[in-house]
Amino acid sequence: MASDMTARDLLEALVAFPSVSRDGNLPLVDFVEEYLAGHGVAAHRVYDETGKKASIYANIGPEVEGGVVLSGHTDVVPIDGQDWLSGPFAVTERDGRLYGRGTCDMKGFDALALAAVPKALAAGIQRPLQIAFSYDEEVGLLGAPGLAAAMRRDLPQARAVIVGEPSRMKVVTGHKSCDGLEVHVRGHEVHSSLMHTGVSAVMTAARLVEWIRQQTEANMRKAPSEIEAMFDPPFTTLHVGTIAGGTAQNITARDCRFGVDVRCVPTETAAEWLERLREEAARIEAEIRQVSEDAAIHVELSVPGPGLKPETDGAAETLLRRLTGDNGVHTVSYGTDGGHFQDAGYSVAICGPGDIAQAHQPDEYIEISQFQAGEAMLDRLIEDLAAPA
Repeated sequence: MASDMTARDLLEALVAFPSVSRDGNLPLVDFVEEYLAGHGVAAHRVYDETGKKASIYANIGPEVEGGVVLSGHTDVVPIDGQDWLSGPFAVTERDGRLYGRGTCDMKGFDALALAAVPKALAAGIQRPLQIAFSYDEEVGLLGAPGLAAAMRRDLPQARAVIVGEPSRMKVVTGHKSCDGLEVHVRGHEVHSSLMHTGVSAVMTAARLVEWIRQQTEANMRKAPSEIEAMFDPPFTTLHVGTIAGGTAQNITARDCRFGVDVRCVPTETAAEWLERLREEAARIEAEIRQVSEDAAIHVELSVPGPGLKPETDGAAETLLRRLTGDNGVHTVSYGTDGGHFQDAGYSVAICGPGDIAQAHQPDEYIEISQFQAGEAMLDRLIEDLAAPA
């Protein structure tokens, strides 16, 4: 592997790996490990329970505290059903933009982080640069908890984590939580002509889905607090994106399952909403059990995704404001690995090239000007790490 790859070269190499979450990421991780080894940097992995996916992390420079973590993720969302003008797993330049799956979210930042490695070594940094690339961020931030824990255990403590999610190079200091709830309704099968003697899991689930819709609508009507007003939208949202159940039109459904995406403002928690949903489920369950003792409703927290809380005089925020010159107040409603790093004891802020509006879209792109702005920020970071403490 060439050791003199530019950021653009690295972006093209990373995008070429179709690292959709469902398919694994080990070929990409192999590439990153080999690239780092070419610069004399040892990398470490944290595998998932299947051994088919891994996070990768490394310490570049001296083994001392006070460094900076560059946090990215390796997985991308599927291209199924999307109409692309050019191949999604190749970088195509058009009209000042670089098109390809993950160019914006977030292989653009990953490429910049890797390109910073030889620059940091050549600059003789006094405090380390640390790379942290997770797996399965797109399906629930699944790789981040183990990654953050391993880095706290194995590497010198960093003073700041920069999560390079697309923020148009604005310094983002907070985001909502992004938790997943799973609901399983068990009904009682009978012929639909005798539906009064059975319990339809699908129709029972529909009652809960409607209750969920009503909660978001009620949240929307409330006047937001000062903290809530920082977010767009300024309230907690509950959304049902998938539902499956039943076997035939003329049989009351035995089972129905659906997921709930919960995005909490900092004044609320997913645990509170889990309890409220369980209370409503228990009320409905008491009714359906009057028809069949087998009927039941189970509600579980399946994917905990902690929010990122704004820090008071946080080291990450202070550093990024110095590097970018951005002194605005910015929060986002999408989730990142940052909440897990913060929970592990790191100071965290978000700043990366690109616009989140392009993420997950057909013909996803990053503007070349944004890519260059991200590279310039990391060049200034290297100067900061090379300066005497």
